[in-house]
Amino acid sequence: MQTYGINSLLGELVTLTKERDDLSLQVSLIKTLTHFINSAHATPKKSVVIYLLKDVKKQTISVLTAENTPDNAIVSADLKQAILNCIQTDSRYTYQSENNRIIKLHPMRGVMGHIDCVIAVESDQIDEYLDVSICMILEIYQNFVLLNNENECDTLTGLLNRKTFDFKINKILAQMHSSTNRKEDKADQIYFLAIFDIDHFKRINDEFGHLIGDEVLLMFSQLMRQSFRETDPLFRFGGEEFVGFFECASTMDIQNIFERFKLKVANFQFPQVGKVTVSAGFTEISPFDTSSQIIDRADTALYYAKNHGRNRVDSYELLIADGSLQENKKEGEIELF
Repeated sequence: MQTYGINSLLGELVTLTKERDDLSLQVSLIKTLTHFINSAHATPKKSVVIYLLKDVKKQTISVLTAENTPDNAIVSADLKQAILNCIQTDSRYTYQSENNRIIKLHPMRGVMGHIDCVIAVESDQIDEYLDVSICMILEIYQNFVLLNNENECDTLTGLLNRKTFDFKINKILAQMHSSTNRKEDKADQIYFLAIFDIDHFKRINDEFGHLIGDEVLLMFSQLMRQSFRETDPLFRFGGEEFVGFFECASTMDIQNIFERFKLKVANFQFPQVGKVTVSAGFTEISPFDTSSQIIDRADTALYYAKNHGRNRVDSYELLIADGSLQENKKEGEIELF
């Protein structure tokens, strides 16, 4: 490889290791491999995508491209089976498509060290030298991801931790504030923050023990992953409290999404424990908010839900609008009615 190619690759790896959240890392990896492959060879361009196993039981697979848009993948039955085989056996797999294109499948470990995705490199011919180089890049990437996860993810659930939350919320506020300063039109999507709290979790720990309680937390986190998009950052704050950032067109739309999640949890049969419910409070994020203001509003809505029957979802803004909450503008305090 020429010196220019090596320097370009090193530059791509430097950019990649600046990323922190899983989605940005995966997109950066796709771009790095795409640039490396297509600059190293003059053959027709090769495509790079990542297939993510979203639901193990349903075997639902989504595809992630360099455009940062994970969508449900439409793949042939043979390719889907090859992807599943790659994940299940933790081994590289070569698949030949109907149009004789060669697709090299590489299993990748994600949160908690579990193999949950496959990176696919499609080309019109086999290049053993290129394959070795790709494998080395993927090993570097994999080592970085594991170190990153150890530092930024909750050890029990694999969701992001509180430290990462602080970084993420400040990043979102900076992006929103920057857009406001540039006088851009109001975006179609609105940011929301939601706090989820498992109802009567102390009772679960007291009655069934902490090991079963941990199992409930783990399964609850898995239900969250299944219910929300890969682009929605999900966090465990500690204990039975979970937080998420979401983009949606309106308060009512996101309320409906949270209601569906609440129902999914209520209908799920937790081993030994049986039925478990969740309460949630959420708020819209403004570009001029502080992180403490956002958390306080969502926590106030959650407190209202907990004190009005549990197993419910409440919006801070809607509670203010219908008079259920009254905000003291001077003191910034909330009174419950």
